[in-house]
Amino acid sequence: MNVKSSSFKNEDIIPQEYTCDGSDISPDLEWDNVTGAKSYAIIVEDPDAPGGTFIHWVIYNIKDNKLPKNIPKATKLSSMIQGINDFGRVGYGGPCPPKTHPPHRYYFNVYALDVELPEKHGVTADELKSMMEGHIIDKGVIMGKYKRR
Repeated sequence: MNVKSSSFKNEDIIPQEYTCDGSDISPDLEWDNVTGAKSYAIIVEDPDAPGGTFIHWVIYNIKDNKLPKNIPKATKLSSMIQGINDFGRVGYGGPCPPKTHPPHRYYFNVYALDVELPEKHGVTADELKSMMEGHIIDKGVIMGKYKRR
């Protein structure tokens, strides 16, 4: 499954607007429509964080094969459910690596699922991964980088 964004290209720099140094809004994303997919889920991970992989976004039960930029930071948006990121907040939390670090990599993982998952509030990335187990029919990723000035 190919994943793309008009906000940044794969392996390119994520613009400041989508980070803690800017408006901290989610970028737009679009991916291939997968035959048989009943819903899609997204988990955004930074494997370069000092304490291990840091989760920036958990969202699932997406019906379309795209998301506009600036998804509101609310638990439920029509059918979509947003979980808790590692900032302890609901919704998207943009890149915010320590200023002394080299650029971090941010993986926007998109999962095509053969089901719509049960609505659960406060879901973490690990819980979502457990809920998706046995239901992932395709997966794609776009990776962006960010370094604070």
